[in-house]
Amino acid sequence: MQLSLTDSHCHLDRLDIGSFHDGLEGLLEEARHAGVGRFLCVSINMENVREVISIARSHPQVWASVGVHPNEQHGKEPDLEELEELAQDPRVVAIGETGLDYFHGKGDLRPQQERFRLHIRAARSCGKPLIIHTRDAAEDTLRIMRDEDAAEVGGVMHCFTGDWKLAAAAMDLGFFISFSGIITFRNAEALRGVARQVPDDRILVETDSPYLAPVPYRGKPNRPAYVRRVADCLAGLRQMPLDDFAHLTTTNFCRLFHLSPGE
Repeated sequence: MQLSLTDSHCHLDRLDIGSFHDGLEGLLEEARHAGVGRFLCVSINMENVREVISIARSHPQVWASVGVHPNEQHGKEPDLEELEELAQDPRVVAIGETGLDYFHGKGDLRPQQERFRLHIRAARSCGKPLIIHTRDAAEDTLRIMRDEDAAEVGGVMHCFTGDWKLAAAAMDLGFFISFSGIITFRNAEALRGVARQVPDDRILVETDSPYLAPVPYRGKPNRPAYVRRVADCLAGLRQMPLDDFAHLTTTNFCRLFHLSPGE
């Protein structure tokens, strides 16, 4: 079986592609040689969303999302109609990155919460899954997901760092759990315990590049090729051959984002 991994969450528009001889093409080629054949380029603000979509339009192995990260404070606020319009592009497969971040959030948290609700409403309106970021905000994240009926569209808890209680509650709402390079960190044993328990049909793998590079690249800029390191760690935890884990997670990615395996 040929290795065919998917980086289910990366920020190609934020990578330093100047260090590659052929720019973005060179970066994607490096990933291909590492066995990574699909990529989801995730938007974090309205200023870069059209660049994210343009990257996906120009590369058949890349898809896009549209949304505004909870930590974005100074850019343009999204509105429901604009998110719905952007989501009509056939290369857009998800709404997000959205959610709550109380670790970085300061002061009045209600604007974050209202923005999160808006994204869930947009996802339900256009019938596309959500990409959810949550940090130090598990209770409110789940409450809003339930209030706004996020289970209608499902999605993924990206770069998961929570406990089993949060993972189980999210999966009860139809969500997948995605692990990043954090799973390889020495102090992440509790997270590795969660990863061992996530059912085969609910697990995804990602880089979140250019952030959170896995060991042995920790502290350096992350890149999509390194998703193989993350997958190798997870496959070992779950006592699976890497080829089987790659096939499993890519199948899950296609199922979640309504893509055929041949796309």
